[in-house]
Amino acid sequence: MIENRIKFRHLFTFLEVARQKSVMKAADQLNISQPAVTKTIRELEDVLGVAVFERDGRGIRITRYGEAFLKHAGASITALRQGVDSVSSELSGDGIPIRIGALPTVSTHIMPRAMQLFLKEKTGSRLKIVTGENSVLLEQLRLGDLDLVVGRLAAPEKMTGLSFEHLYSEQVVFAVRAGHPLLGSDNVFSRLGEFPLLMPTRASIIRPFVDRFLIVNGIGSLPTEIETVSDAFGRAFVRISDAVWIISAGVVANDLADGLLATLDIDTQDTKGPVGLTVRAEVIPSLPLSILMQTIRETARDIS
Repeated sequence: MIENRIKFRHLFTFLEVARQKSVMKAADQLNISQPAVTKTIRELEDVLGVAVFERDGRGIRITRYGEAFLKHAGASITALRQGVDSVSSELSGDGIPIRIGALPTVSTHIMPRAMQLFLKEKTGSRLKIVTGENSVLLEQLRLGDLDLVVGRLAAPEKMTGLSFEHLYSEQVVFAVRAGHPLLGSDNVFSRLGEFPLLMPTRASIIRPFVDRFLIVNGIGSLPTEIETVSDAFGRAFVRISDAVWIISAGVVANDLADGLLATLDIDTQDTKGPVGLTVRAEVIPSLPLSILMQTIRETARDIS
């Protein structure tokens, strides 16, 4: 049978090459030679009867067959990890680890309160929370390095093998320091070019919403644009300058409530997008993860 010929080394190697998009980088991460990686991938392709990777210029890319296999390979490794984690937890008395990817929109707004509720459940789970660009977190989720991603819904082509649960909708805002010259202005768009503009990076999930919104309002390129996904930098820079920060409302919700920042009088309803929980479609969440997801739901319901 075909499944009996596929070994875990095939799965681990395949997932690492898919993650790195490079045989050389995968070999470095796996601490084996490049020929060994290539041989293992060829063995897998022989078993499957199709190519899972193909050349793309000087690099490689995953094929549509590889994409189809990726979802199940990641689920298999995740199930194995969960089994190992369960045994380790029983031996050590520790809870099952939970690895969460949180986009900036929920990192300061939803997650802290949800964590407070979760810790009261005393599951004993070891928690790891990472932030980053949406595409990176979803890739880590797909490959089994994360158990959950909390943030905006990605584009349909990015959701293969993943399942999204909508919690609430959120829009982009134009945030500035208290006392900013544009507060109360009737011609904000015509004056935006006078100030530094903090923009989401081109790889960020909200950038298409922002680009469309600016174009619709007659704004092309601006003299001074700074791209960043760092909410720490954005918050610090806006508070000491006249910069305008285009950012998801959740990132600055606490700053607005505390009066440290304010929003320009701009109707940004067109930038609204769904925020929620993304998990792998075929993986059953552990009990601690299910409890955490419920605390996030409750927190989102209370806040929104």
